[in-house]
Amino acid sequence: MTKSARIERLPKKIYEAELFRLQGELVKLQEWVKVEGARVVVVFEGRDAAGKGSTIKRVAEYLNPRLARIAALPAPTERERGQWYFQRYIEHFPAAGQIVLFDRSWYNRAGVERVMGFCSKEEYMRFLHQCPIFERLLTEDGILLRKYWFSVSDHEQEERFRSRLQDPMRRWKLSPMDLESISRWEDYSRAKDEMFMHTDIPEAPWHVVESEDKRRARINMIAHLLSTIRYHEVQRVPLSLPPRPPSSGYRRTPREMQTLVPDHAASLPAVAEPSAKSKSRQSRRRHP
Repeated sequence: MTKSARIERLPKKIYEAELFRLQGELVKLQEWVKVEGARVVVVFEGRDAAGKGSTIKRVAEYLNPRLARIAALPAPTERERGQWYFQRYIEHFPAAGQIVLFDRSWYNRAGVERVMGFCSKEEYMRFLHQCPIFERLLTEDGILLRKYWFSVSDHEQEERFRSRLQDPMRRWKLSPMDLESISRWEDYSRAKDEMFMHTDIPEAPWHVVESEDKRRARINMIAHLLSTIRYHEVQRVPLSLPPRPPSSGYRRTPREMQTLVPDHAASLPAVAEPSAKSKSRQSRRRHP
């Protein structure tokens, strides 16, 4: 394993302007999905710390959570282990007019379960056989299935792990399973190659997102997703605020008769308006 060439980071101003434009297009896509009764499933897979979660956040940021849901399933329960493998994922599939973003998916079986020995060889081989059939059934039924693999080098992954270890606000993102991926880097690479060989099908191809620079990865992934769906802007019914009617004599309940949340903000020391440098730091934390 060698260090990869450092990719130049996309300038912040360019990134934020293009991200906002693309998010506007995602809102248009959402409205089209709603009106047309389309069903969209987007699968986010890839290396640990490759930027899947932060990309999903940017995709969903301005979307209606009733129409665009994030599915991030925990480890299967004992009952779910006794089901057909794909069954628990199907429960989260979209109805007409909905979008579902899978933060990891049924491909757990071809990745972490395969590498860590959480499934038998027979279960793994059955998955490789059934998965293309399963996905063809989805696309034949009209579901718009898009699959993205976020790729990051071993060096960059380790740097991101170190950053999380040193940040108490993000340390929860690290688990012993994540750290195990360092020592099993090549095992995961082989598992990914075999998975692609069996499941990169014309009906539902894999799209690889280079994620050394998270800004570029987010922009590239969203732009590509939009380019794969032939949506158009939907004409909305014009809305206007109605005039507020005159009072009919209602009197608000006195505050002393209610249990109010204490004014914690009033106890804070006066703080000067943030400087331009401080604002820039805050923005970087939001869009790392």
